[in-house]
This record gives sequence, structure tokens and C-alpha cells, in this order.
Amino acid sequence: MTTTDFIRAASCADDYDPNSMSVEKARKYIRDYLSPVQSKECLPLRNALGRVLAEDILSPHNVPNHDNSAMDGYALNADDLQPSGPTTLHIAGTAFAGKAYAGKVGRGECVRIMTGAVIPVGCDTVVIQEHVQAEGQTITFGEGVKRGQNLRYAGEDLKQGQAVFPAGHLVRPADLGLIASLGIGDVKVYRRLRVAFFSTGDELASIGQPLAEGQVYDSNRYTLYGMLTRLGVEMIDMGVVRDDPRLLENALNEAAASVDVILTSGGVSVGEADYMKQLLNQLGQVVFWKIAMKPGRPLAYGKIGKAHYFGLPGNPVAVMVTFYQFVREAMLVLMGQPNPVPAPLLPAICVAPLKKAPGRTEFQRGTLFLDQDGAWKVRPIGNQGSGVLRSMSEANCFIVMPESCGNLPAGETVQVQLLEGIV
Repeated sequence: MTTTDFIRAASCADDYDPNSMSVEKARKYIRDYLSPVQSKECLPLRNALGRVLAEDILSPHNVPNHDNSAMDGYALNADDLQPSGPTTLHIAGTAFAGKAYAGKVGRGECVRIMTGAVIPVGCDTVVIQEHVQAEGQTITFGEGVKRGQNLRYAGEDLKQGQAVFPAGHLVRPADLGLIASLGIGDVKVYRRLRVAFFSTGDELASIGQPLAEGQVYDSNRYTLYGMLTRLGVEMIDMGVVRDDPRLLENALNEAAASVDVILTSGGVSVGEADYMKQLLNQLGQVVFWKIAMKPGRPLAYGKIGKAHYFGLPGNPVAVMVTFYQFVREAMLVLMGQPNPVPAPLLPAICVAPLKKAPGRTEFQRGTLFLDQDGAWKVRPIGNQGSGVLRSMSEANCFIVMPESCGNLPAGETVQVQLLEGIV
């Protein structure tokens, strides 16, 4: 889909209302328009954590690469099992993990075997040591042992040539170990996403500067830095850009020339001093939405040159909510993940009443806890204002209330979205 098609589709859709675009509809429009990075690089395995695979990982051999014992015990040939009564066998030797038994096991013989050791030639079954009575060089055990018992077969976990991870897989700590178990030391991944971000507004001061009358310190760049760091992208912090069309134009052009994504906070709502909307229409093709959500109603999305652009609200909580609900998933797609897993919604009992107007999705901040009765419950944070950043620090989840929902009494089951682990 081209930029023009994207904007036309968003503007002309039968259910499109620029004053009340639903959260899900906005996500869909953004998702359909994303184009992932294509450049690849080869990295040592340890450096691949948090990166997205650019090629399938195929198993170079069977895993396990030999039939082996799943338990400590005795390897034997099931043909020696007595149909009734006890079975007695002679111990011919011992097989250790990493040191196989060298000979061939004959009829009436067995081999003491450790977990992971190669099954000796002539054996097809392992009886665990707890079921055996050993005396000198013989063992005796009762009925119930079956052929193939306690064996792990070659290729049981992975067969040679089998796909272990597909391209587009985000590498996690466990994946490093699995790839290492295949003897693979280098992997191909997509290059890091490059992201530039800045805040807009004459009322903002950077840390270290004295506050003039009416100014506040810019916190949005620091929360954006933290969320982007969790995503493992390359960042350019462009600071605070004043409400001056020339300065804003220079900042946008500079960012668009060198990054994949531009994030701004502030300047996307309607106001006499908000120059961004007019400027963005001149520099690129951008859709401005009023999302049917709280907090985070204004949102801009589109392209400036080749860079994807997200214009986030100026209120600190709204910045974080719109990032988590729209930007995070878009970033994962741009990084090369075709189908990133959305942050799950989990049920919990709300211990306090909730106020909400129907017709919009709300992301109220809450604290999820395990009650003494073993039930998961959630308590909303007191001040839900979009400018109260403290509510995000005190909370560990969003209480997600859908458009159709209105006020709820205490004791109702609600859906929560954990903050830890979203990025």
C-alpha cells in the first residue's frame, strides 16, 4: 500500500470517523502500512539477544544425535525379558554420558548406563535403577518392563534439516542456548531499527536548565528513551525543539534523512501554537486521528520521506499509553517480526469501582496483586490524569476497559495488561 492509498483508505472507509477512530481500527491501518527493514548482518550468537532472525535456523544434525538413555539404570535387550517372573542379567560394563560402552552387549547381558549415555549396540531398553536389585555382577528385576522404555531416540527433538526458528523470530535467552546446542556460533539478523525522537513546545526545559516562568522539565524524552531501549533500537535523542516552524522543519528533515522511525511528543492536538500538522502535511503524508481512547486521544501517523512517523500526544501518561498500544507493535514489525505477539489481557477482580464513559477504550492504571484467597485482584491508582506520570510509576498494569463498557462497581472482573514485559 502506498502512502496515498493508505491515507485515502483511512479517510474514505465507511466506518472511518476522524474524531472517533477505534483503537483496533487505528492499529489495523498502521499495521497494513508497515514495511520492515531488509538489511541483514551476521553476528556472534551472544550478540544476537533481542535481535530478529533474518534467516531460518535449520538443525545441522539430529537432536539428540544418537539413541540415549533418559534415566540412570541398566541398558538391555528386550528379548531377554522373562514373560513371567523375574529377569536376571549379567552386568557387562558401564556406559557414561560422553563415554560410550565400547563393546556389543550379548544375550543375557546388560550395561550399567547413565542419563544421556549412548545406548550400547545390542540394547533397546533401559530399566531404571530404582526397579533393580543388584548383587555383584548381576541384576534382577520384576515384570512390567517394556521394549523401548526410557530411551530417547536420535532426532526425537529435532531432525537434521528441520527448521528450529523461522526468519522473523525474536531471539530470547532460551533461544541462545538452543542455537548453541546445535553447534551454531553465528546467526544472520536484521539490522537494528534507527529511531529519532524529540519533544516539542516552548514550555519545555531540558534537565540542567533553570525553569522559566510557566516552564516544566521535559520527561517524555526519558520515558521514550527507556521504552526504546527495551526494544533494542539505535536512538538519536534530538532534545526539545521549540514551537518555531523553521526549527521544526529542520529537525524533521534531519531525522528523516538518517532514520527509519521518527517519534515526536506534543504538537499533534489542535491549538494556535501547534505548527506540526501543517508542517507535516508539507513534508510528508500523515494521517491525524483522534482515537476513541483515554488517555492518548490525538495521534499522527504516516511518512516523512522514507521514515515512518508517529506523532504522540504531549501529556506524559498519554505518551506512554500510545507508545505501548500503537508504537511498540509497529516497531516489532519494522524490526522484522511478521506477527508480533500482542501484550496479553488477563482477568482480575477489581476491588474498587471504576468510572468510565461508554464509546471509548480506556487504559486506567492499576496495581495487580495476589489476594490471600489466591485470586488475582487489581486496584486502580487514585489519580488517573494523563499528566500524572507518577501513576505510571506506581502502577504495574493497565486496566483495559473496552468502548462498550461504562461505569463498573467494585467486585467486577476486568481485563488487565501487565506493564512489565510489554517491552
